[in-house]
Amino acid sequence: MSDVSAQSPEASRRLDAIDRKILMVLQEDASLSVAEIGDRVGLSSTPCWKRIQRLEADGVILRRVALVDQNKIGLGISVFVSVESADHSEAWLRKFAEAVSSMPEVMEFYRMAGDVDYMLRVVVADMQSYDVFYKKLISAVPLKNVTSRFAMEKIKSVTALPVPPV
Repeated sequence: MSDVSAQSPEASRRLDAIDRKILMVLQEDASLSVAEIGDRVGLSSTPCWKRIQRLEADGVILRRVALVDQNKIGLGISVFVSVESADHSEAWLRKFAEAVSSMPEVMEFYRMAGDVDYMLRVVVADMQSYDVFYKKLISAVPLKNVTSRFAMEKIKSVTALPVPPV
C-alpha cells in the first residue's frame, strides 16, 4: 500500500556517480540498449548491465514503463480529489485503501498531513465518467468530505526524479 520506505543511509551511499548517471539516462529513455547506456555513462556493456541488474534487485529501479499521453487515449480530465475521514482506524484505512487502489481511474493515492487526510489524482474521459467514479468512491466507505479540483491546464509534468549527486 505504501511506497514510503525507511531507506537506510547505507542504501543511498551505495549509489556512486555512475549509478546515478545510469538512473538519469534510464529515466530519460528506458528503451536504450545496454550498450547505449554504457556509452553515455562511460562503461562497457557487461558492467553497465550488472549495475542495472543490481539497481533493480535493490529496488532502486522499480520497473520500466512506456509513458502514454492521456489526452491521446481519450482521458482528457485530470482531477485532484481531497478526502477527509471521520474514522482514522486501521480497519477503515485498510478498507479504503483496498477500494481506492482497485479503481483504475486513480493514478496516485497519498495519505496526507494537514487539513486533508487523503489526496488522489484521478484521470477520466469526461464529467460523466468522473460522476461515475465519484459515486463509486463515496459508496466505498463512510467519508466526512470529498473535494474535487479539476485541472484546467497541465503546465509541468515530469516522471524523472532529480537524482542528487554523490
